Amino acid sequence: MTEIDLPGHGRHRMSEPLRLPPAATPPASRVAYAAAHVVADPLGHNAPGAPAAVDWDTTLAFRRHLWSLGLGVADAMDTAQRGMGLDWPATRELIRRSGAEARAAGGLLACGAGTDQLDPGTHTLATITAAYQEQLTVVEEAGARPILMASRALARTARGADDYLRVYGDLIGSSARPVILHWLGEMFDPALAGYWGSGDLDTATATVLALIREHADRIDGIKVSLLDAEREVALRRALPAGVRLYTGDDFHYPELVRGDGLGHSDALLGVFDPIAPVAAAALRALDEGDLDRYDALFAPTLPLARHLFAAPTFHYKTGVVFLAWLAGHQEHFTMVGGAQSGRSVPHLVELFRLADAAGVLPDPDRAADRMRRLLAVAAPLG
Repeated sequence: MTEIDLPGHGRHRMSEPLRLPPAATPPASRVAYAAAHVVADPLGHNAPGAPAAVDWDTTLAFRRHLWSLGLGVADAMDTAQRGMGLDWPATRELIRRSGAEARAAGGLLACGAGTDQLDPGTHTLATITAAYQEQLTVVEEAGARPILMASRALARTARGADDYLRVYGDLIGSSARPVILHWLGEMFDPALAGYWGSGDLDTATATVLALIREHADRIDGIKVSLLDAEREVALRRALPAGVRLYTGDDFHYPELVRGDGLGHSDALLGVFDPIAPVAAAALRALDEGDLDRYDALFAPTLPLARHLFAAPTFHYKTGVVFLAWLAGHQEHFTMVGGAQSGRSVPHLVELFRLADAAGVLPDPDRAADRMRRLLAVAAPLG
């Protein structure tokens, strides 16, 4: 097997990649979305603060890859660098293009509607609602299920739970189809601290449950990314019948999706982007009742996921794109907003080792060659 010298680790021998049968159909026992990244145009002016220049062909090819595995695509989410390099004009185009691709492929698609076209600062609740509505219209016209993303503008402006209930109640009532709510913890975005009107999570949970119970027939589910498995299970058990809990917990997803005697979580996960073939195979095993295989497939991905989403968690997108480059889904390690600088060389070296151990690098020779080239520039060994 191929070997590579890694700083701090010496000589590393590459593992055999997993050989998994293709999956052409979605899992039957769970709804599963992979939150997908965008591929930057490497010759675009993707500096911090510049308008995003996207390689549309490669971005859409990656979505077709996810659909070919039977996974749904959650697009225009934080994994696609919403609020961290992907501006609203590029997001709008992404939603429209992904909608067309989903129709052609027959793939499941949900897209984020937010308020990131607004300038930073405080806005009225009416302005925030109108911004949401503008984006909601784009998502609906694309044929995608709407995800009402957590809003930085609303977090700045709201004076308490009633403001959240008012804005979300208006949006849910006006949506053409049931929505997915989105609770993104401050580890993913510090600007969302105190979402739902309180820094106390028990109080915030009570607010979001009140919203869901009032509009249960108009809510498909809620995506929860708090990295707190016990809290997620408690919320899941409190939801009205028919409302899904989509786990966004990239630290505990195997146990949460596996479930217990009282229920399970469905999945809307950023980590499913780099581990998509393994995730699809694990969900097939779950469909077949083969829990031992399910556990065996997911277990090696957990150390990878926990390193990928290590603090500062909001830089996990850098690792996602790095792994996509190593796996051959794109020909460069460049990101919109210059976000490839978000992780250190030692972090990326460890990510490489863990991805290899998890079997998610389909061509070890290519992955090792790309890692060597990165190290030659970023951390020459002498």
